[in-house]
Amino acid sequence: MKLLSKLQNLKLLWTLKPPNRTFHGHPRLLSSDVYSQYESIRRGKQEIPEYFNFASDVLDKWSEIEKAGKRPSNPAFWWINGKGEEVKWSFEELGFLSRKVANVLTKECGLQKGDRLILILPRIPEWWLVKVACMRAGIVSIPGTSQLSAKDILYRLQASKAMCIITSDKLAPAVDSVASQCPLLKTKLMVSKGSREGWLNFTELYQKQSADHSCIKTRIQDPMIIFFTSGTTGSPKMTQHSQGSLGFRPLFSERYWLDLTPSNVIWNTADTGWILTSIASFFDPWVFGSCIFIHNLPQTESAVILNTLCRFPIDALVGAPTLFRMLVQNDLSKYKFMKLKYCMSGGEPLNPEVMEQWKSQTGLDIHEVYGQTETGIICSVFKGMKIKPGSMGKAAPLYDVQIIDKNANILPPGQQGEIAVRSKPIRPLGFFSEYLDNPKKTAESERGDFYVTGDRGTMDEDGYFQFIGRDDDIIISSGYRIGPFEVESALIEHPAVVETAVVSSPDPLRGEVVKAFVVLSPTFSSTDLKSLTRDLQDHVKKTTAPYKYPRKVEFVKELPKTVTGKIKRNELRDKEWGRM
Repeated sequence: MKLLSKLQNLKLLWTLKPPNRTFHGHPRLLSSDVYSQYESIRRGKQEIPEYFNFASDVLDKWSEIEKAGKRPSNPAFWWINGKGEEVKWSFEELGFLSRKVANVLTKECGLQKGDRLILILPRIPEWWLVKVACMRAGIVSIPGTSQLSAKDILYRLQASKAMCIITSDKLAPAVDSVASQCPLLKTKLMVSKGSREGWLNFTELYQKQSADHSCIKTRIQDPMIIFFTSGTTGSPKMTQHSQGSLGFRPLFSERYWLDLTPSNVIWNTADTGWILTSIASFFDPWVFGSCIFIHNLPQTESAVILNTLCRFPIDALVGAPTLFRMLVQNDLSKYKFMKLKYCMSGGEPLNPEVMEQWKSQTGLDIHEVYGQTETGIICSVFKGMKIKPGSMGKAAPLYDVQIIDKNANILPPGQQGEIAVRSKPIRPLGFFSEYLDNPKKTAESERGDFYVTGDRGTMDEDGYFQFIGRDDDIIISSGYRIGPFEVESALIEHPAVVETAVVSSPDPLRGEVVKAFVVLSPTFSSTDLKSLTRDLQDHVKKTTAPYKYPRKVEFVKELPKTVTGKIKRNELRDKEWGRM
């Protein structure tokens, strides 16, 4: 643990007086001691610590720094709901409350180290408490978006073998409708002011608990979080991350895309089910001792976002391209941001024209970041780096990013291929552990010495990467990853649908949206197509998460297929994007 304590001590020094050094074209912000340690770890010459727990080794360390008066007085966590309610926690308060929640999980729910807990909550403070509490108790948390349907929840409960679920009163009925099919589910906790039969009231339980809890000792490779990520075929995969891949990784690489200090306030608008929220609204800012700002945002509205930036001292804003596309449609000259200086966009490519509009009206650049559930941040336009419109920046520290061909050969600058990250002989710190219970998919994610992202792109002579498109059929709409199989499965349940294929379609606001090509049953051939379109859309909303519904529907006589009968989605997609 000597290395870790040294890093923690140096972390405060970096934030107060960061050295300036150039490395691979990026601003080098590590001290000489830590720089050499970083290089040793990157090259596999030095072992990382055997034991690590983000709650005790990072959050509790900041609590000690706070008590010693060496951290600014701004909160560690700051939440508002737009209706006058506000929550502010220091690191000490966060520790106090999360220990109470850890006791709820272990004493009231009987959960032990390694047990799994599904967490489906909107942007409310309890989500952060449960996440920290799970780390303290060694429990594996499984976040999910609040838009999940009963069918989605059933699949996640059965696949993960979760023993506990924590959700809101809004989703409790959906859980109850499928709970009988989940024999391993032992405990249901509801975050609500009311009560429901068969459920424990989370708030009442944790308020009564003692704050006396000792953080469990975890190894750096111990599982910490599981994310469900959509695929082109089949059901979503369980992507498992460890204490090291999400918790320890930021100690070396977070400055390159965030570059915050304990005085900064960061606001990330992503949904709690995303890995981006775990990274940008949890791990990485708190490594800096920064303040995480959260607005409940039941709906994303331009006026609410802009007014919040004017009323609160937010330094950094992180959002999907959809957010910025929406904001630039307003007259931004009417708004004076209190403190905003740094804007980041991720989840999908951002149109260069949107960046130009935002810059011309606010004077602020938008820095693009690129990553995946499996890897976290892969590339980024770091502070101080030249911005090239249409580029997602350079490789993040710890990652050797290359463009490769189908045989895993590295391609020269300017040549299009697959974006890949070197994974052998040393698997990089920051990588997911595996696709849980799916060794075949885990093996298929690698080619030669590389992890393949499934995205196509190019790299220029300066090391900047440009995203071309998905190499598979995943649809990324407003930052949400949507697998066509899930939407097609929902559509095919409707009696009017004989066959369907789902692809992405360009959209000026969302980047791309779900489009369904539908072959109708003869009995519905004379139906009013506008009315049937609405009916199909409503059916998908009820069958799966509402954000997955097809915003565009086209009725066709047949779908293009290969000689073996496989649907040529790439042909439909190319037609939509004007590539035919």
